[in-house]
Amino acid sequence: MIEQLFTLKNRVSINVRYSIPGGETILFLHFSSGNSHMWDSLIPYFTNHFNLIVPDIRGHGKSDSPKEGYHIDDMAADMNLLLKELGIKRCHIVGSSLGAEIALSFASSYPDMVKSIICEGALYNEFGPYGLINDSEEIKTETIDKRRIDLMNFTRPAFNTKDDFVNAMKNDFKKQGIWNEHFLNFVKHNMSKTEDGYFTNCFPLLARQEYIQHYWDVKFEEYYKKVKCPILMLPSDDEWHNLKAREIMIKFSTLVGKSEIKHIEGSKHAYMWMQFPKLMSTVVHDYLKRKVLSID
Repeated sequence: MIEQLFTLKNRVSINVRYSIPGGETILFLHFSSGNSHMWDSLIPYFTNHFNLIVPDIRGHGKSDSPKEGYHIDDMAADMNLLLKELGIKRCHIVGSSLGAEIALSFASSYPDMVKSIICEGALYNEFGPYGLINDSEEIKTETIDKRRIDLMNFTRPAFNTKDDFVNAMKNDFKKQGIWNEHFLNFVKHNMSKTEDGYFTNCFPLLARQEYIQHYWDVKFEEYYKKVKCPILMLPSDDEWHNLKAREIMIKFSTLVGKSEIKHIEGSKHAYMWMQFPKLMSTVVHDYLKRKVLSID
């Protein structure tokens, strides 16, 4: 794959790895605080069949980290400009967590550019009728105020060496019971060096803070209503077994003309792609072949 840094018309530089031999295109969008290397174990299953576009979202990896612009609509606009730079007129989008939210925003704003979404995220809101928290405005305000304080006080651990950073992330994934060899390249690319010489996560705190504060107010139902393409929703174990989350997910699915829900058993939100790359590649291939490629 080619790796290139594109300075877009909005002056944000986006790092992307891509392969465009011709035919159908898949845009892979990673989760928050991640990077494009989360897809490394999945890419070989698609290289011979699709054009592949695998960017670092703004604020992540090797892409620019501007001081603002971390609403999902801003990041969807980045992807629109990037696809134009690459000469891609239509694509399928596979999104994980934040990547799924951006995919949904993109499909609602540029419906003619999206042929399908495989959506591992954007399955419920935080607040309101389609939210996990559906209390009074007073309780909502109290909850957000408390979360905002925690958000502003949050600090990322910093490590003396790259190995210390990698081992800390590795140990955290081991505690969650999901570590395997497919996580290693992702972890190695997920660090940045601070001005004082320490190593920490490459997603800046300012970007994290702005993104999350926007996220609290996002109403995904308004995006789903505008989507024209088929959607496959992929809930993890926690999302599937949370009855309220599942109920909201099902409601969202009814807002789309063609939608399916497939629970990935044993999976962890955002990390299922690295947990089960072969299985996930089969899920994507089967869905595209069965529901999308044959009807366009």
